[in-house]
Amino acid sequence: MILDDFIVPGPAGLYCVYGDFYLDPKIPVKHAVISHAHGDHAISGNQDVYCTKPTSLFMLHRYKKFAASEFHIKEYGESFNLKSVKISFISAGHMAGSAQVVMEYLGVRYIYSGDYKLQTDPTSEPIQFMEADVFITETTFADPDTRHPDAETEITNLSKITSNIMLGAYALGKSQRIVRLISDHCPEKRILVHHSIMPFMKIYEQLGISLGKYEVYDRKVMKNNHSGMVYIVPPMVYRSYIKAINVVRVFASGWKHLNNNRELSLCISDHVDWNDIITAIEQVKPKEVWTNHGSGTELKAHFNEKLVVKLLN
Repeated sequence: MILDDFIVPGPAGLYCVYGDFYLDPKIPVKHAVISHAHGDHAISGNQDVYCTKPTSLFMLHRYKKFAASEFHIKEYGESFNLKSVKISFISAGHMAGSAQVVMEYLGVRYIYSGDYKLQTDPTSEPIQFMEADVFITETTFADPDTRHPDAETEITNLSKITSNIMLGAYALGKSQRIVRLISDHCPEKRILVHHSIMPFMKIYEQLGISLGKYEVYDRKVMKNNHSGMVYIVPPMVYRSYIKAINVVRVFASGWKHLNNNRELSLCISDHVDWNDIITAIEQVKPKEVWTNHGSGTELKAHFNEKLVVKLLN
């Protein structure tokens, strides 16, 4: 029997009372099961953190000694127990080390998706599917009007620009994917990476993930070359260089408003769009869908009474 209170939202995040742990807690807790290393899912200060190796490495770089009191590193498919709840990780395809959390209790399987994507991405493990009774899915882009274009096709838009490009991208996950995409599909471009992104690049390569050819940003190089350069910067730097001259400004995102009023749109998302959410639900074959991180109202209306859809947020 599905327990309606197996996962309950609260000020600290999604809590499982039967295992006494939180999924991607919002404030420091004793037992934290972390899906991936983005800052809105992996905060500092938790005591016991259960996650994949890449997630621990990214957290250790970002938070240093405050990353966790102790990490419990788990491989995909490796099971462990917190109280009476059996837990394992399967790949979410969102970024390196990202995981869906599989939880089994009293013969019922619950899967928490974290953030996930179905698009191919050589900088991330491909998504895995497993059937479950309850699928707790992110709904960041759960709108029938949202369709994310093919990332490989989208990145070739950069080849249409001869002048230098300042490309804004999130430092972890998105930047590494963008570098690999440019290397693979716009080989004529010379890629410069902001120094704050470089440690994450090195961790990716430490994990055996090839990112292609790139170099750390050098002001003289950018100044002396007026075409063919792509300078990748994190969001804060991108916003601070609002008056940068002699460059085309581009921001890589699935959010339409971040691509508005840009000289070039680069719609590349690391989240599922509407069609991919529907595909994931078809693969998981749940009896119930619980929604998180966004609005689930469109999904609820779509399935009507054919499938139970419960909104957790």
